Amino acid sequence: MVKKKNPGTAGIAVGCLAAAFVFVLVLEMNYSPPSTVRPIRLSQAHHSQAGNTSRESGASKIGIPMGPTVIKQELRDPPPLPPPIAKAITCDRSRYFYDICSIHVPTVLDPTISTFFINHPLATHSTVEKIRPYPRKWENFTMSRIKEVTITTSSQPIPICHVTHVSPALVFSAGGYTGNFFHEMSDGFIPLFITVNSIFNQNQDVVLVISKARDWWVRKYITLLQKISKHQIIVLENDTSLHCFPSATLGLISHGFLAINQDRMPNSKSLDHFHEFLGEAFRTNNNDHSLIIPSRPQRPRVVLMNRPYGSGRVLLNMKQVKLELEKVGFDVIVFEPTPTTPLHQSFALINSSHAMIGIHGAALTHLLFLRSGATFIQVVPLGTEWVAEACFGNAARAKGLEYIEYRITAAESSLLERYGKEDMIIKDPIGFLKGKSWSSGMKIYLKEQNVRLDLARFRKYLKEAYHKAKEFMDNEPTRQN
Repeated sequence: MVKKKNPGTAGIAVGCLAAAFVFVLVLEMNYSPPSTVRPIRLSQAHHSQAGNTSRESGASKIGIPMGPTVIKQELRDPPPLPPPIAKAITCDRSRYFYDICSIHVPTVLDPTISTFFINHPLATHSTVEKIRPYPRKWENFTMSRIKEVTITTSSQPIPICHVTHVSPALVFSAGGYTGNFFHEMSDGFIPLFITVNSIFNQNQDVVLVISKARDWWVRKYITLLQKISKHQIIVLENDTSLHCFPSATLGLISHGFLAINQDRMPNSKSLDHFHEFLGEAFRTNNNDHSLIIPSRPQRPRVVLMNRPYGSGRVLLNMKQVKLELEKVGFDVIVFEPTPTTPLHQSFALINSSHAMIGIHGAALTHLLFLRSGATFIQVVPLGTEWVAEACFGNAARAKGLEYIEYRITAAESSLLERYGKEDMIIKDPIGFLKGKSWSSGMKIYLKEQNVRLDLARFRKYLKEAYHKAKEFMDNEPTRQN
């Protein structure tokens, strides 16, 4: 819900803040995707004669495709010959953020045991590969909670299919930190976008096979999922049918936190292309008029992100900051997103705005909704400097935003009242955090700390932001032409 005044107290989960305690950004070698079966366009699906044995879920009751129904599909065009295949299975386990495995030959999935079976002349030796398809490979605690998927070869007959697909499978997990908007983008949809555009041919159909695809998650992101695949989702935990695929990819490629490395993309896609992808999805069939946003404001519009009380990093003088923004020349909309805020509403608001300001936290992931050239101010509390840069500073620059970082002083932090200016927590956050676990060390800076901005100090940052946003607004007709 968008509010002009008195923002509510509903919250959003902590964002990038569950990242590993020691920040590591690895510049990985260029990824060379293995060969895959080329695309075969499909006609309308037919129901299986054997029936669908999948267990019904809440999402399927509301009309969201969740289970298999395809048994036979006609070809619109003759299938092209696939490229030569040297191996039935290839796995790349050299990356810091992720593992990825590809099955290059026909395979059968048994979702009840999360196993892909292969019986093919190229698979001459008994092989077993296991993978946890979630791109936080370095984080043992998180990965231990991701369901393991198995690939096995055998000279013995493999199970008979209930459902036959002519499109390859793409397998990943929606577990981990799902429920946190930062991680849903950074560990989920950005890696999914990278993988689809790296592994598969342009416009190739894929069938999404997802572990831990909870009903609420599917409802929230169904427009993005349908933008990637026109086929019904196969949820490993809900399905009992045996599925045949011409090939499969297990795992998602990650370039880092909210990152797309254009040099490593075969088609040079970037965060701007991801923004276009989001826009195409969220604008599709959007008949919700509950959010009224002027199309041509008289003054630059800034979205002031609010955090609920009790969540940590709350802006204590929100009303005064809003008034200061208005004095500088902005049209201000206070926005406090919640896990249930419709994403198309958030996108419509932020994409039409000229600037966004907020204290470091998951809600700043909405910078992905800003147009290139818009202005973004991140307010950085004590002790969060490195994580603010890793999660949002780098992404803002890569997105082409006018990025302004405002690091607060000790006098602007509520921690000063509790610990005093001579305490190491205040004087040397880096030294205080050294050797501590993420949860114990950062709890103080993320949960206990609130912010009261020095308006005189902050004003010069706001003036800079206004001039950049005003120039951006004045050039809108040129960009549209």
